[in-house]
Amino acid sequence: MNHAIIYDCDGTLIDSEHIAGSVCAAALTSIGIPTTVEAFNSRFTGVPAAKTWEILRAEIPFALPEGFNDAINAEIHRRFDEELLPIPGVAEAVEAIGGLRAVASSTNLPRLRINMEKTGLSRLFDPHIYSATQVARGKPSPDVFLFAASQIGVDPAHAIVIEDSVAGVTAGLRAGMRVIGFHGASNGIADLDARLRAAGAALVVDSMAQLPGAVEALRRA
Repeated sequence: MNHAIIYDCDGTLIDSEHIAGSVCAAALTSIGIPTTVEAFNSRFTGVPAAKTWEILRAEIPFALPEGFNDAINAEIHRRFDEELLPIPGVAEAVEAIGGLRAVASSTNLPRLRINMEKTGLSRLFDPHIYSATQVARGKPSPDVFLFAASQIGVDPAHAIVIEDSVAGVTAGLRAGMRVIGFHGASNGIADLDARLRAAGAALVVDSMAQLPGAVEALRRA
């Protein structure tokens, strides 16, 4: 019987959400919609970028400036290239847990692979790095987790998801998987622990040092 761990990427493996959130918040503020990093990340962490901007376009009472999203993406990628780091202790935790594993992220696949390579984590997961852009629906729908499970040959009931967002926890549960919440990234969401538990995470950890023990505890439960 195969068991596996399926990891989210942003905010779980790599500490990216404070960068992306700060760029998006600054861009919205610049067009007259005052937004903080905390407010942006609290609402949209784990939601695919395309869906995020679909929601915002429907709410903003005027057309966004031409090239607005392209400029945001360019600035995020510039800062990723300069600042992006793995979550402290993540490589050691992933190696300690061992076994079958995959990444299932909302980030588009080319950028996901760039980010994984830049942070030195590709070697731990290749070729099992998957994106919601490869499936019909992004998180909180379960599609990307089910796709990842099918690619590594594991029954969803025998997979554990590691997630840092309510959307991701919801997606994992809808896939029939158990979920461990992680709130050790610098995303600025003060009540993330409570949010992850309320969404249905079986356990929540705030550092990668705690993750191997949490996985073992959930496997024994």
